[in-house]
Amino acid sequence: MPVVNIQWVKGRSKAQKQKIAAELEQLLIKEAGCRAGDTYVIFQDIAKEDFAVGGKLFG
Repeated sequence: MPVVNIQWVKGRSKAQKQKIAAELEQLLIKEAGCRAGDTYVIFQDIAKEDFAVGGKLFG
């Protein structure tokens, strides 16, 4: 049972997340031999003001 945790800056649509989740599952089925329905994907949307890179906040 793979668990994929995606942390990113907030702003993707529900449709984008659905497509990513579906494609991740197909990739894990094909490349890792996982069973259909066993992949968990967790999307953690982080506000821009709570995310920094290189010491600088995004928002």
